[in-house]
Amino acid sequence: MCSALWCLLAALVSCRGGDRGQIPDTRDTSRPNIVFLFTDDQSFRALHALGNTEIKTPAMDELVRKGTTFTHAYNMGGWNGAICVASRAMMISGRSIWRAEEVSKSYAQNEKTGETWPKLMEQAGYETYMTGKWHIPVPPEALFNHVRDVLPGMPADTALGYNRPQGVNDTLWQPWNKELKGYWEGGTHWSERVRKNAVDFIDAAAGKEAPFFMYIAFNAPHDPRQAPESYVRQYDPEQLAVPESFVPEYPYAVDMGAGPDLRDEALAPFPRTGYAVRVHRQEYYALTTHLDTQIGLIIQRLNEHKLLENTYIFLTSDHGLAIGEHGLLGKQNMYDHSLRVPFVLAGPGVGKGTKVAADIYIQDAMATALELAGAPKPTYVEFNSLLSLAADGGGDSHYPAIYGCYERTLQRMIRKDGYKLIVYPGIGKLLLYDLRADPLELHDIANAPAQAKRVRALFDELAGLQQAMGDPLRLAAPDYFKAP
Repeated sequence: MCSALWCLLAALVSCRGGDRGQIPDTRDTSRPNIVFLFTDDQSFRALHALGNTEIKTPAMDELVRKGTTFTHAYNMGGWNGAICVASRAMMISGRSIWRAEEVSKSYAQNEKTGETWPKLMEQAGYETYMTGKWHIPVPPEALFNHVRDVLPGMPADTALGYNRPQGVNDTLWQPWNKELKGYWEGGTHWSERVRKNAVDFIDAAAGKEAPFFMYIAFNAPHDPRQAPESYVRQYDPEQLAVPESFVPEYPYAVDMGAGPDLRDEALAPFPRTGYAVRVHRQEYYALTTHLDTQIGLIIQRLNEHKLLENTYIFLTSDHGLAIGEHGLLGKQNMYDHSLRVPFVLAGPGVGKGTKVAADIYIQDAMATALELAGAPKPTYVEFNSLLSLAADGGGDSHYPAIYGCYERTLQRMIRKDGYKLIVYPGIGKLLLYDLRADPLELHDIANAPAQAKRVRALFDELAGLQQAMGDPLRLAAPDYFKAP
């Protein structure tokens, strides 16, 4: 299954941020294997190699060292509170959010299933494998050649996991207590189940001639944040920092649809406390480190079978998570901690340790995999291959701006030229952040006189993106600006 192609690669040349590689043209040669590692709720800040000195992620750090990291990778948002549903529908279909919602309805009627990522890979001659979280309204067996252990959107939770901890003596809920089920349902932690399935797939694929495409989807680090005690004990909540953006209550939470009634936000008490946030971050980090161990074992098995020399590995997540930033716990917001995720591509010819700052969407993974497979990108796929950016070690984004949304009427966002405009249509509120000067999004400058033209220009461009993407909401400028 290994190709001699990689022996013909030009020597890697050094470039700013790492060694820049030359992406090989795979169209006229043996096709590489493709492994897609998909985590759940992992913010771009939940990875040691990307600057979080508190968290331990050695396996993912190694991918960062051996591959190209797209440091500004975004999910568009969601049409309901389960952001992962929209994210995964976009990933599988190649459509932007509102068209992905529509095509998902077709899947439920067994229509257009041939226009999905796994089916396109199969048509390109790939043997396709899937294990783990799915959360799309079509049985994965209808799309993949091999499926094992399909898991739901999240492990079953319990009332003990909410509105906690009230204080240092609130210890009824413990992440390692297997009686609370959740990730422990079935007796083996779900991340370990997914890892075992993936390793079994690799063992089977190693003896076959056809290249393989593996879709490995973990539920971690989605709540309930349960991990073995040895992992939880690696983190002392008293030694963890409360985020700089922390506030006891986000002032627009109810108006933007992220109030106390939202399930994700109900995990911690209101108003937020520093102690509760540190405990939730302890459990989030522990579950992420346990996940990292499983990813390391999958990559180890690829190496044992000598498959890495002809395999591309994608690592990304469906969206991020707040865990106390801006006084929020969940992902139903337009801040970077919830829209922005890790995105790493490692494989033959890919620059090692390279950082690419161009704005991308995580769903660009599909178009990238198709190009690696030598398969044409269908006209309905709205996302773009990243190979040119990876080969150049940089370059401009394929998108004039990044679009974000939450539900039909609650939140909209545009990110362009280092600025972000957030709109809360229900209350006519605009927020503007200078992301270069204020990467933590602490200072709203929407009302600064010097920003008036920028706010209006971003607003108008956002309205144009809405129309192009079939957004059911139409923002009207008179609702936000005084008539000239």
